[in-house]
Amino acid sequence: MCHRRGIVLAAILAALALGCGKSDPAGSSAGPSAVDGGGQPATSTDPASVAKLDGPAKAVFEFLDAVRAGNDAKATQMLTSLARTKAAEMNRTVRPPASDTARFQVGHVEHLGNDGARVACAWTDLDEHGQPQTDEALWMVRREAEGWRIAGVAATVFPGEPPLLLDFEKPEEMVQKQQWVRDEIRRRAEEESALQAQSGENSEKSVRR
Repeated sequence: MCHRRGIVLAAILAALALGCGKSDPAGSSAGPSAVDGGGQPATSTDPASVAKLDGPAKAVFEFLDAVRAGNDAKATQMLTSLARTKAAEMNRTVRPPASDTARFQVGHVEHLGNDGARVACAWTDLDEHGQPQTDEALWMVRREAEGWRIAGVAATVFPGEPPLLLDFEKPEEMVQKQQWVRDEIRRRAEEESALQAQSGENSEKSVRR
């Protein structure tokens, strides 16, 4: 069976596919986690630890918390101004699906000059079998007049292959890549099903002999 990457399919393909319309914000009992400025875990149930977050880490935390809660207005607000402008030009909006089973952890922050950063994140949610699955992504963040904002994300879609980069400031390119991922997942699933069917036929012929 094709291994479907949680962070890509849940937080990118669905949440960040610029879709028409709006979703209703929803609360959640799940507790996301992050890493505060001192490198200690911070959870949403501990306001003091979350308050220690700043800069790129705080921006990614706020964005992913909005994705987890299905708050499209907040998720859109956390994008760069160019990403928001491009989305408006296409008459689209971020539509994150709420997930009350998701958890996330914001990890290492790599600063790129004074105005850029890459932020590692681990996202855990339940797969199609109800089992927890953790996936990792690298968020591209830029400092703007409003503060640090999300410009894009890179994540491994298929194990053993290079990460896929989605640039939120290039929505046309992003949509093409998202469609490629959907088509590739479908193709791989069909190919695997065909191989399994062929293997079953060969086993049956072997038994008949």
